[in-house]
Amino acid sequence: MRKLLGGFYLGYSAIVFFILMVIVCPFILISTGIFKEKTGRKISFYFLKFWAWSFSVFTFLWFTAGGEKIDTSRAYIYVGNHSSFLDAVAIVICIPQAFSPLGKIEMLKIPVFGWIYKRLVVMIDRSSRESRDHSVAELRKDLADGQSILIFPEGTMNKSNQPLNPFYDGAFRLAIETQTPILPFAILNSKAHFHRTNPLLLNPGMIRTVFGEAIEAKGFVADDLEMLKEKTFNAILELLIKK
Repeated sequence: MRKLLGGFYLGYSAIVFFILMVIVCPFILISTGIFKEKTGRKISFYFLKFWAWSFSVFTFLWFTAGGEKIDTSRAYIYVGNHSSFLDAVAIVICIPQAFSPLGKIEMLKIPVFGWIYKRLVVMIDRSSRESRDHSVAELRKDLADGQSILIFPEGTMNKSNQPLNPFYDGAFRLAIETQTPILPFAILNSKAHFHRTNPLLLNPGMIRTVFGEAIEAKGFVADDLEMLKEKTFNAILELLIKK
């Protein structure tokens, strides 16, 4: 019975997700088509907020943010854990400024969502060195323009029983090269509401995101990469443990 109800709820939530995407898609396409890249993304961010909040209301999945106050006048490299498809909604609702996320190229295959994804996400094909180099260049450009970015340093969704998988170097190398602070965050319980390996157990409730204190990269050099990565890993782990 639990899985039967979960199946109905999952189907309903998928329909809501798709309908809302269809509604906001034209506005995002127009915004990114008419305005310059930075302005178009900022305008599109408000439509994404509408999509995320509407999805939250209609599916009874609530998203809250807490922790350190964020100075939105600065650009950051947001770095956090990734364990559920609900994380995409959580970050749009909870991060208080526009940002450019780094995302997998495979997501382009999703109908409608892929059209939006292509215009707002810096895509990466991890199997291609050329793609990786191009993605880093795009992220570096966004940071130079004062635009925050977001990277899930685990590289993919965490399907293990560990709170965090080992981190890739990319976010931390970029932080050192651009002298941009890292802002760690933890999405505490999205996996409990929508587990990737058992989606029929989707259930409504509150998903919490907690932000840590910004980790400054000013003055760091290439040799400090491992130290910065470890410091960020421990900061996010601490946020997850404190939940």
